[in-house]
Amino acid sequence: MTHDFGLHFTQELGNRFGLPTDSWPASAEQVTPFFTIVVNALGADAATRWFEGARTAHHKVAAAEKDRTHNFGFPMYLDVATEAHKELGLPVLAAFEATKALYEITRWARDADVEVYFDCALRACTRSSTQPSSASGAATASR
Repeated sequence: MTHDFGLHFTQELGNRFGLPTDSWPASAEQVTPFFTIVVNALGADAATRWFEGARTAHHKVAAAEKDRTHNFGFPMYLDVATEAHKELGLPVLAAFEATKALYEITRWARDADVEVYFDCALRACTRSSTQPSSASGAATASR
């Protein structure tokens, strides 16, 4: 579990949008817990791969909408990109449902760009996975 992800994600949002004032999209507050669920369920390293898969799924949806071709929908593209169907279990289910929720929030919010959120989440995962958590630090200290 990555205890610092929420803080790092907020810092990355701040790097992108400035101080948390009226310049932040209203959806930023709404999507943050869902991104955190993904990282807590999968861990920062696996969440990085997951968010890349979610970005791929988003690109497929956007391309289908732009080209006016058949769109299988974000959940289907997410399942294929992350291979969630191969690792069914509670952590993957939690990540899958949280990602669907955050995606829907950004799709309905006119001020949101899911691509920016995925970028911030990926940078936050990198920050989180390079810094030891308090639990791993305590384990190392007791050896």
